[in-house]
Amino acid sequence: MENQKPIIATASLAGCFGCHMSLLDIDDRILNLIELVEFDKSPINDLKKFTRHCDIGIIEGGCCNSENIHMLKEFRKNCRILISVGECAIMGGLPALRNGIPIRECIEEAYWQSPSVKGHNPEMILPNDQELPMLLDRIYHCHEIVKIDYFLPGCPPRADLLYDALVSIITGTEMKLPYEVIKFD
Repeated sequence: MENQKPIIATASLAGCFGCHMSLLDIDDRILNLIELVEFDKSPINDLKKFTRHCDIGIIEGGCCNSENIHMLKEFRKNCRILISVGECAIMGGLPALRNGIPIRECIEEAYWQSPSVKGHNPEMILPNDQELPMLLDRIYHCHEIVKIDYFLPGCPPRADLLYDALVSIITGTEMKLPYEVIKFD
């Protein structure tokens, strides 16, 4: 029986997609990665749903709404190993700046008070559609919602860190992460 390649899935929750851009920044090493793995649910191949159980799930971004929570739980259920990538997933990042502000104030600012909407919403209507995910009271780190197996820090993590960590996990070799790969200064 032929050895099957490990299967990777990726998703971006409440973040900027910078961690996925870092993954693409591995440049021509993406060809090496493709030799080692197959991608399932991911923006990289545009698959919107899981088609099979995955070996590795890569999550960027924290959880700011009910859809993020659902997606994260689906990844935990469908991935043997789950990697939290980037500051938004690990510590909340920039989206977590709203954590000290009551949710009502955030909504009022966004829909009633901001310069871009002031005067354009005199009825003070809030979006209310069942298709819109419910906002959470704060941004949650991924590890507050599900068990996370690995954390790769950075905003975004460096391409070398992502590539080296993935190859180590895939090949079962010791992860060698020199200071130059994880430093932030």
